[in-house]
Amino acid sequence: MFHPALKNTLTRQGGVTMEIVDKLLNHSRLALSKAITAVENEYDDAVKIMTEIYPHTGNAYVIGITGPPGAGKSTLTDKLAKEYRKRGKTVGIVAIDPTSPYSGGAILGDRIRMMDLMADEGIFVRSMATRGSLGGLSQKAGDAVKLMDAFGMDVVIVETVGVGQSEVDIVKTADTTMVVVIPGMGDDIQAIKAGVLEIGDLFTINKADREGTDKLNIEIEMMLELNPEHVGWRPPINRTVASKGEGIEAVVDSIEAHKAYLIDSGRLAEIRKARIKNEVTAMLNDRVNRYIDKEVVSTDEFDALVVQMQNREIEPYSVVDDIVGKVLK
Repeated sequence: MFHPALKNTLTRQGGVTMEIVDKLLNHSRLALSKAITAVENEYDDAVKIMTEIYPHTGNAYVIGITGPPGAGKSTLTDKLAKEYRKRGKTVGIVAIDPTSPYSGGAILGDRIRMMDLMADEGIFVRSMATRGSLGGLSQKAGDAVKLMDAFGMDVVIVETVGVGQSEVDIVKTADTTMVVVIPGMGDDIQAIKAGVLEIGDLFTINKADREGTDKLNIEIEMMLELNPEHVGWRPPINRTVASKGEGIEAVVDSIEAHKAYLIDSGRLAEIRKARIKNEVTAMLNDRVNRYIDKEVVSTDEFDALVVQMQNREIEPYSVVDDIVGKVLK
């Protein structure tokens, strides 16, 4: 039995959690902000919030935007959000930012990057800090997307900081993924080819008023020709000058065309099913890893086993078998 004081505290916490959920589902921006903060910082009520809002998710269309630093992804995201607003859609933005070494918060905070969007009630922008590592952030970004979805956003855009494997994992939360590149990247196009080409549903050459745009367009076309992944959908290549608002309508048209293709072909349901499977697998792995770290790796008994292995008194294979046997019994 709980101590009465503790029981009252837990009741109050549960009440606050449900209040946040209720207000979020009734389109309270403050409640949405609090819920994302709870998820990002792994507060005790985060899981409860996600459990309650989950039945209300699955309605928003999610767009992932990735590309190398300096490609103008933030400016492009800003313009895309405004174009969707012109088309009567509400927009949520999850912007993954590098971390300030001083505060631990996002350097490129949403107030700095997308100040003019904040005045629009139909747009909600949230920066999520990497805190020096993108590991585990893909799940938090996915949860932020779900919260914006439950809030009622029609479109949610996830924008990453680069094109590494962790960023690729983050944009896998998307229905449509756009790869942004710029002329003059040189050998960087090869890095993009290795890491992102297979997940790009459309490509955008930003800063297309620069020299080298035609050459870059041809390179992407050649890489697409060699890529067997795209069956039934040929990723379009759009050109934009996001700083001037040029080419934005065509990009949104391409996104909408890809959405229509996914729905008509039945691929959207397949993508979302695979995403749920991956999410649950990642959650299971995380839960098991935390348990093993706490109950096995952090114990004096394990340290003693390590010493024995170091002295070659025992070998690691039997040790692992014994530990797994005990954990799974």
